[in-house]
Amino acid sequence: MSTPDISTNTKYTGEHVSVLTLNLRFGLADDVDNSWDNRKKTLPLLLKKNKTDFIGVQEANNFQIDFIDNFLTDYDYIGKRSPAPFFWQNNIIFYKKTWKCIYYEHRFLSPTPNVPSRFRKSRWPRQATIGMFKKKDKILICAATHFDFDESVQNRSARLIMERISLLPSGAPAVLMGDFNATPYSKCHKLFTGRNNKLKKPFFKDIFNEPFPATHHGFTGSKDGDYIDWILYRGGITPIEKMVIYDTINGKYPSDHYPVCASFKWT
Repeated sequence: MSTPDISTNTKYTGEHVSVLTLNLRFGLADDVDNSWDNRKKTLPLLLKKNKTDFIGVQEANNFQIDFIDNFLTDYDYIGKRSPAPFFWQNNIIFYKKTWKCIYYEHRFLSPTPNVPSRFRKSRWPRQATIGMFKKKDKILICAATHFDFDESVQNRSARLIMERISLLPSGAPAVLMGDFNATPYSKCHKLFTGRNNKLKKPFFKDIFNEPFPATHHGFTGSKDGDYIDWILYRGGITPIEKMVIYDTINGKYPSDHYPVCASFKWT
């Protein structure tokens, strides 16, 4: 799709916009009692209770996406690779049908982002899903990603995403969410937020400040884990609510990560 021409003078007023991010946990993992089949019934309850405008999920196998799509009947989605290997992990953005996707791109975080590939030090082929959405007079850029573990790969991935989003209309607010496998003290977080960045681009803000909450718990329910699942934002939106969802659902956690959600007002 070609990039739409959106005026940088567009005014954003009125309704709120909300997002939720969750690493689903690889559906083929041998997690015994926490296997996908044993916890997938938590997802309808979680996502219908927390019915945000946008839902970003990472580490999603195609059969997991199909399962969610079957009950989120008032949502569409972008980001699914098809055809794909059975074990393939996607970054998906589900969005309410009250929004219209007017631009979409899927990028591999690599030197050749248009083809399935990875940076040399990356353990897996990592990706970013970037969309531009419209609802009445409002435009929002929304992106979901899942970073690798290597610091140099994370930094290069952050620069690639910043560069891609900078090509979209600067007047549109943007939300970037996902599993970054890094803490707010990492170099890639500093790159995104402008604390260590030579790029002359609009920088992001994190919805949370210190002390940062735990978002990864490994099915333990611990609140002492790292804050690695972020919601970053920039432009004409301001967070009014933010939350990490620590609850179990019928005694099960939806994932080994906690869901993170936020609501923004247009400014």
